[in-house]
Amino acid sequence: MRVAQFLTDHRIPFDTLLHPPAFTAQKRARFLHITGRRVAKCVLLRTPGGYCLAVLPATHRIDTEVVAVQVGGPVRLADEREIAQVFPDCEWGVVPPFGTLYGLPTILDEALDPESVLVFEANSHGEAIRLSCRDFERREHARRLTFARAAHA
Repeated sequence: MRVAQFLTDHRIPFDTLLHPPAFTAQKRARFLHITGRRVAKCVLLRTPGGYCLAVLPATHRIDTEVVAVQVGGPVRLADEREIAQVFPDCEWGVVPPFGTLYGLPTILDEALDPESVLVFEANSHGEAIRLSCRDFERREHARRLTFARAAHA
C-alpha cells in the first residue's frame, strides 16, 4: 500500500511534496529548502527480534550500540537487499516511515520534537510527505527512545 493512500484511509492530514530524486534525507532537505532537523530519515534495523524501523532527524546518525542495549541484543543496519524484500512496493532503497504498513515496530528518536511538522520520504526518491509529528506518533504508536547522535560535518 502506498503511504499517501494509507494516510488518506486513516484520515491523517498531510501534504505531498514532489522534488528531484534525493537518495539521502539531507539532500531531500536541500531540495525542499528546509532544515534537516525537519526531515525525518527512516532506517531499517535488524534486531534479535526481527526488523525494526528507526525514525530520526536527517541531521543525526543511529548509535546501534545504544539501540542494542535498549532492545536486548545486537543490532545492525539492514542492507539494500533486505530493504527491497521488506518494502517491495517502494523504489529500490526507499524506507517509508510507517512500519505498521509492513508489520514492523517503529522507534522514534527523542530528538524529534512532538510539536513539529516533519517531512518523510514516501514510496519513491522523488516524493515526500509532510505531516505533524503528533499525527505520526498517534498513527504509528512509535516507541520514543534516545538512540541518535548529531552527525558532524
